[in-house]
Amino acid sequence: MARLRDYYKSEVAPALMKKFNYKSVMQIPRFDKIVINVGTGDAKDNSKVIENVIEEVTMISGQKAVPTYAKKSVANFKLRQGMKIGVKVTLRGEKMYEFMDRLFNFSLPRVRDFKGINPNAFDGRGNYSLGLKEQLIFPEIEYDKIDKIRGMDIAFVTTAQTDEEARELLTLMGAPFAK
Repeated sequence: MARLRDYYKSEVAPALMKKFNYKSVMQIPRFDKIVINVGTGDAKDNSKVIENVIEEVTMISGQKAVPTYAKKSVANFKLRQGMKIGVKVTLRGEKMYEFMDRLFNFSLPRVRDFKGINPNAFDGRGNYSLGLKEQLIFPEIEYDKIDKIRGMDIAFVTTAQTDEEARELLTLMGAPFAK
């Protein structure tokens, strides 16, 4: 799946350089990493939940996911410090571009009544966050094998300085923003 990285080099980088009048090629924004995070509230009661979520996120991302742990104890949630409460995976390099390609071209169009992703979900520093309500939109997940429908957060971390640069980068890479 090297074609998306090649596309960035051949099509996206020159377009960004021309639009924003960069003096050096090192100023051109690029993707640093993609972080996929799944929080599981019911993991404190059943330890098998984390194993299932790790397996699902590993299938989706193509890279082994790791559990996340509670930093603080919260009595109201019956949560103790150090308990497993979620799963995350950080994608870089080829796996990042491969995941991005599958997300934009195969998974998001499978969402019912999909009109595009929110164009305003930038953090002010050139990073974009996307929340999904269910993991079933990914073709790797079989409906019969899941125990519960879970959502996930996907964060696109870029080297862009502004939201405008990051929006243009994502648009040129094929992100289906809502009009």
